[in-house]
Amino acid sequence: MNILRSPVLKLAGALIAASLVAAPALSAEPELLLVIKNHRFEPAEVKVPAGQRVKLVVHNQDSTAEEFESHDLNREKIIPPGAKATLFVGPLKPGRYTFAGEYNEATAKGVVIAE
Repeated sequence: MNILRSPVLKLAGALIAASLVAAPALSAEPELLLVIKNHRFEPAEVKVPAGQRVKLVVHNQDSTAEEFESHDLNREKIIPPGAKATLFVGPLKPGRYTFAGEYNEATAKGVVIAE
């Protein structure tokens, strides 16, 4: 039997080809970067597609820790100084979802707008 014509190899080749085609669809969730700098979120307002899961990467560039907190998004995460944290939100209904830095609530405020 010619190994190149093996049904197992043909199946394996088909599965590999299918996974390469499907891979972009799996990584299609939007990624947004939020920066904490001078005890503020930059940008303070981000727009995301409604009905789709979104990856938020929060980079704390301050010299002190900050806690990303959002009751609207049901998320809380302490981010050490100089560190990054990843938060997944959604899929969200159209609307406004506020967030804040719990350690600097007077200045560290923001909103996610799902459209």
